[in-house]
Amino acid sequence: MKKIALLMILGLSISFAHAQAKFGVKVGANYSNLSGDLTDEDANQSKVGFLAGITANFPLSSDNFVSIQPELLYSQKGYQFQKDEVTIDNARYEFKGKRNFNYLDLPVLVKINAGPIFFEAGPQFSYLLGVRDNREVTLIGSGIDSKEWDKIEKDNLSELEVGYVAGLGFQAPMGIGVGLRYNGSVNALAKEDQDELVNARHSVFQLQLSYMLGGSN
Repeated sequence: MKKIALLMILGLSISFAHAQAKFGVKVGANYSNLSGDLTDEDANQSKVGFLAGITANFPLSSDNFVSIQPELLYSQKGYQFQKDEVTIDNARYEFKGKRNFNYLDLPVLVKINAGPIFFEAGPQFSYLLGVRDNREVTLIGSGIDSKEWDKIEKDNLSELEVGYVAGLGFQAPMGIGVGLRYNGSVNALAKEDQDELVNARHSVFQLQLSYMLGGSN
């Protein structure tokens, strides 16, 4: 997977070396959760995370109606626990806290520029930088105080993730833009079956603000 990502970057660099490229920056927010066949799905709630990075746009036509847009983004994904009680195997548990997954995302998008409105879609390759697991679980009625339980580690997760992106937005001529995206993953989050992460995949809605240097045209 690392070789595939490097080859894609090299290929893009060679293909667009002589194109009239535009470069820019992005910031925004993720609204993320897990999808798939989850064993305690009712306990998982969506959480808000941060994203930021750089982008480049390479026109494929003289009027810039179609372009290729690779990006490199730091992205916080994950989920949180807000439900008071969850029943698992006839026992009642209380969940609290959150799980954060920090990624370096490389989406490579085909972008349709219909005036100030744009549409975009393409594959995304993500590298897991680290995990912060703050989940705590209490067995209700046991008299035992809340404690850490089933912490997950980066070694148990897929380090590289293949996904997809689709979105739309508005790009003003002076270079300021706003976009709404959805991105999901194809491969499972965990390397092996691991409690509630069996067949789990990231599911993320993104609201992005961007600025293209020199304007969008």
